[in-house]
Amino acid sequence: MNTLREADLELEARMSRKLLDVFIRAGLILALTLLCYQIFSPFLSLMVWALILAVTLYPAHQRLATKLGGKQGLAATLLVLGGIVLIVAPTAVLLASMGDSVHNLVASVRDDSVRIPEPPASVAEWPVVGKRVHALWSQAHEDLLSVVRRMQPQIGDLARKALEMVAGIVGTVLLFLASFIIAGIIMAFGESGAASTRRIFGRIVGPLRGGEFVRLSTATIRAVALGVLGVAFVQAIVVGLVMMVAGVPFAGVLAMVVLVLGVAQAPALIVTLPVIAYLWMSGEYGTASAVLYSVLLFVAGMLDNVLKPLLLGRGVDAPMPVVLLGALGGLASAGIEGMFVGATLLALGYQIFMWWVATHPDTLPSERASQAID
Repeated sequence: MNTLREADLELEARMSRKLLDVFIRAGLILALTLLCYQIFSPFLSLMVWALILAVTLYPAHQRLATKLGGKQGLAATLLVLGGIVLIVAPTAVLLASMGDSVHNLVASVRDDSVRIPEPPASVAEWPVVGKRVHALWSQAHEDLLSVVRRMQPQIGDLARKALEMVAGIVGTVLLFLASFIIAGIIMAFGESGAASTRRIFGRIVGPLRGGEFVRLSTATIRAVALGVLGVAFVQAIVVGLVMMVAGVPFAGVLAMVVLVLGVAQAPALIVTLPVIAYLWMSGEYGTASAVLYSVLLFVAGMLDNVLKPLLLGRGVDAPMPVVLLGALGGLASAGIEGMFVGATLLALGYQIFMWWVATHPDTLPSERASQAID
């Protein structure tokens, strides 16, 4: 009896030591994970963006490498340089235009050279705010400088926010440039990186499903990046450059509005049609130039209808509200780069979740096939 009790006590002591050992190891792993995250967190957005760019551009990189005799590094270098010339340079021009527009507006207000048109009488009939808006508009029409002086605190806050936004955009361009360079390095070692990714997914979800998760993740990133975000970015650059050539005020600001509308899947004609009306109503353009710029702006506003079938194919396999929420949530939390990363990650998460729902382990193979067809 005593021998049995001693054996139980020894077993209990061994289990206690084992359990304490497990807790200590888990604590050490958690501490190491938190330290690694704290060290890596400043570069998290940079690396996520670089991975998105690398996954999106990898097919083009492989085609270029094949033409260069399999030289992966040279192909990645040429692709990065081409991307800098085609994307970063026009973006820098649009940012410079935005800064010039803000500077010219401030100078015009300071010199009292801005002329506000007289408000229509119908403005006063607007519900709730009509009379107040009409009074403020009339005062700005008669003496804009006094209105500016009276609203100087609010204008100061608005100017500070605008300056912060411009600084954030400049930082985003630099971040995008660094991400593009890192993406080139990732593409140069794409085969080993893909093998490592398959091993990681296989370790998390099992070797049978790991490859499917990799293919699903890659397809979703490319579809969202090219079909939604890429189209919006290209269209914003084209519209912005046309407006800059036409001499439209606030061309850089309007280009950013086109970018946001494109991500939200709203037509860019919301911006380009009023600009076309401005070209004809301002009286500063001749008939030939007005017709030319109107055609260019209209074509640029419809550019997404041409690019989406080419880049997206059958479309993003995720509801547009998912993409919109991801873009707006990313924009609110991390600025312009968050708009890209947020939309991509949320669409990817949606795809993975729906794949998990469709592949329930208790579902019969015939039911899985019917769900896949639906």
